[in-house]
Amino acid sequence: QVQLVESGGGSVEIGGSLILSCVVSVLTVNRYCMAWFRQALVKDREWVATIDDNCATRYGGSVKGRFTISKDSAAHTLYLQMDAVNPEDTAMYYCAARSRDFCHEYGLYEFAFRSWGQGTQVTVSS
Repeated sequence: QVQLVESGGGSVEIGGSLILSCVVSVLTVNRYCMAWFRQALVKDREWVATIDDNCATRYGGSVKGRFTISKDSAAHTLYLQMDAVNPEDTAMYYCAARSRDFCHEYGLYEFAFRSWGQGTQVTVSS
């Protein structure tokens, strides 16, 4: 099973930027559908962004235009560049992986991902 370890979380001011990283324990990260989800206190887990094996990306409506998902195959790492953050971005952020099949159809659903990291906390403050 794929193991995922997130890092890069912390405190950031409104309007600022942060980069989250997720190291993946497989040599062929390009063969997976990868995603970021987030969960704020007393809220359900929310899909943030997905990148497929061909580097096609999709974003949730609340982050589109502000966040960028990318990956570095040589470094076995998934990234989430967060720009123009606001208090609603405060949450625990999780990276997730599933097989590359049907990434477009299922890559935004929590139930479709079997491998998860432990999460990294992002707090946006004024």
